[in-house]
Amino acid sequence: LFPQGGKMVEFAGWSMPVQYKDSHIATHMHTREHCSIFDVSHMLQTKVHGKDRVKFMESLVVADIAELKDNQGTLTLFTNEKGGIIDDLIVTRTDQGYLYVVSNAGCADKDSARMKARLAEYKAAGFDVDLEFLDEALIAVQGPSMSQVLQEGLKEDLSKLTFMTSALATVFGVPGCRVTRCGYTGEDGVEISVPQSRVVELTEKLLANGEVKLAGLGARDSLRLEAGLCLYGNDIDETTTPVEATLVWTIGKRRRQTKDFPGADIIVPQIKAKTARKRVGLVSTGPPVRQHTPILGPDGKVIGEVTSGCPSPCLKKNVAMGYVDAAFAKNGTAIQVEVRKKAVPAIVSKMPFVPTNYYSG
Repeated sequence: LFPQGGKMVEFAGWSMPVQYKDSHIATHMHTREHCSIFDVSHMLQTKVHGKDRVKFMESLVVADIAELKDNQGTLTLFTNEKGGIIDDLIVTRTDQGYLYVVSNAGCADKDSARMKARLAEYKAAGFDVDLEFLDEALIAVQGPSMSQVLQEGLKEDLSKLTFMTSALATVFGVPGCRVTRCGYTGEDGVEISVPQSRVVELTEKLLANGEVKLAGLGARDSLRLEAGLCLYGNDIDETTTPVEATLVWTIGKRRRQTKDFPGADIIVPQIKAKTARKRVGLVSTGPPVRQHTPILGPDGKVIGEVTSGCPSPCLKKNVAMGYVDAAFAKNGTAIQVEVRKKAVPAIVSKMPFVPTNYYSG
């Protein structure tokens, strides 16, 4: 791959490009208007095999995996006994006799340890389940022209692959790829799991199309924030529950009844009772709002803290998310953020800040 001018930074024990030759803003806008490739090979990819694989996975996460159709996936959460979030992940129920799981690089050690510990329990109890941790690379191709770019290298009709569904395919001559229609930008996109030995070849074939450029972690962060998507470790962690994080929709209806996922005794009652604090979106003008910025009520008292924030390249104002006391969580509530010791006006806003363009067929 000819030099792309990547500026490398350390991220979750990996060396990752924060940006390439183009500026962060130019890359962000290119993704919204055209199409970008993000190397996300650092993410943990796992296959769960065996006839008890669904029961096994449901013992760790809040989703209703059993109700997923063949090759359908869902965002879900690993939770702990206290109701905190260990990680967010995507679980796909493939038609190949396994579950395909993608979870965060920063949580890879604790996620794999947790799955292995549960596996040992399940095997000891006589259940049929096995784990396979994959060495495959993973690239995300995101943006409105993704389907036209990718279709050129696919026999299959991409219009049949809707948001959060997955298929095995040969992509630009590279066999054995798994293409999942999902992503972290709010745009139409796919994530392609591809053998490591051929990921450079596939990336070069995609970059041969003038629509496509490489994108780094900087743009990845601002794109996901505009889309209102959580970053594990910033916006959700083991001290936040799914209800506080406004991620109740990830908890399967049946699972709320059976209450058989970790932390259910704490999480399920919160759905009705509400919580003392809530994750909200914030919009402001003036100086940028960053993580750990205090959020103030109209009277100047601290009511919460920003967990992620950046200037929005699309909206030309600051967007942020954070946790506030529930009394201030209603959209449209006027509050303040404390930037460089000064109180700046802000408004609680619904997310996503920029409309999402997921492809539903």
